[in-house]
Amino acid sequence: MNAITTGDEIAVFPPGPPLPRALQALLFIAGRRRWLASLRHRYGSVFSVGLPLVGRAVVVADAGLAGQVLAAGPDVAGMPQPNLGRVLGPGSLFNLDQQPHRRRRRLLSPPLHGQRMRVYEDVVEDEFLREAGTWSEGEEFPLQPSTMRITLNVILRAVFGAEGAELDRLREIMPNLVTRASRLAFLPSLPLGRSRLNPAVRFAALRREYDELITSLIRRTLADSRIDERDDILSLLLRARYDDGEPMSHSEIADELFALLAAGHETTATTLAWAVERLRRHPHVLARLIAAVDTEDQTLLQSTIWEVQRQRPVIAAAARQVRAPSMRLGPWVLPRGCQIVVATDLIQTDEAIYPDAQKFDPDRYHGGRPDFTTWLPYGGGYRRCIGAEFANMEMKVVLRCLLRDFELVPTTEPGEKTHDRGVAFAPRRGGRVVLRRRRPARSGHSSALDLTSEPVS
Repeated sequence: MNAITTGDEIAVFPPGPPLPRALQALLFIAGRRRWLASLRHRYGSVFSVGLPLVGRAVVVADAGLAGQVLAAGPDVAGMPQPNLGRVLGPGSLFNLDQQPHRRRRRLLSPPLHGQRMRVYEDVVEDEFLREAGTWSEGEEFPLQPSTMRITLNVILRAVFGAEGAELDRLREIMPNLVTRASRLAFLPSLPLGRSRLNPAVRFAALRREYDELITSLIRRTLADSRIDERDDILSLLLRARYDDGEPMSHSEIADELFALLAAGHETTATTLAWAVERLRRHPHVLARLIAAVDTEDQTLLQSTIWEVQRQRPVIAAAARQVRAPSMRLGPWVLPRGCQIVVATDLIQTDEAIYPDAQKFDPDRYHGGRPDFTTWLPYGGGYRRCIGAEFANMEMKVVLRCLLRDFELVPTTEPGEKTHDRGVAFAPRRGGRVVLRRRRPARSGHSSALDLTSEPVS
């Protein structure tokens, strides 16, 4: 336990490794999940660590204290600086806090919640069918590139509502733009200027092209005489007004749409790849799920998605920064400016919370929903992911269509290891899958699935 004096405040930090912060930052970049898990094993569920960009931080893997952090208001524990706004744009929800965050969230919520999900379901199924038409039967391939195309096309159609040259170009540049943004998110600014070695240079060029495309689409939408009848997200945002009657600026809309396009497709696509990776290694769950889908019972489908998100979380942490003069966290006192990292993946694999946590078991949620204080794929508190309902709908539709139209051939291969894409954690081999078109079962015959295989961790 370390104590320092900050003005009239006495800050008491939890223990942590006695290594130079620069070295700790390098260890974090080299393998953050492995590094933080090793520190949890050595120092307990709350510890100090040196992180890239922010320096000294406190990592919380205790569910009770994590709940305290996430439940705190923005005046106590707000959005950290720097944050994803450095790559998604200063006008995105990721960079806003307190009253600006509340105002913007009210504007963004209606298109992503409630009855509108039914409108998007047909779009998701349409994009699934388009992509599934390119798949070959009986040949192993990584599913994640396909799910990335599905979810990107879905969010593009949901945002813009129509096809066109600009959308074709966005389909081309967004995967590269998202990949570069993910890699830059945890890297400090490099003193390389305009050098080709500077990863920010190409990102900036792609972002300028993105902004030009969005500006063109905004102008076209505003010129549409039927804009008031359109229900795409861009039209809704252009018509939306704050309580004082002011609209969002075009640069704010561009930043918000970039956040939706980036965060709104990569995380969902990656979770879908993990779902297939898990189901192929658990044939008994797969067989039950197929039977449930065939009877249009979505209870097990939903529980399976929840369990994939618990066991293979794509986003491993949620961050806050102390805004009050100090914040008590158990026996520790954290000073203003201290960054707090809620290690959601460590909480979701805590044996004290989830017995036999390494077991893939959708029945954990039988008869209820996850406990949102210990199940945190979308973060928590006032900054819980605004697109959670949209993402859940999308995953349910894609998995339902996949299991309706195809057999997933089980495998006894070990589970795929995790690949760090910068912000998201993906299956290292892309969620490899072997598919066969489903055909009507003959009387007296069961599915072609091999149900004698043992599940693989």
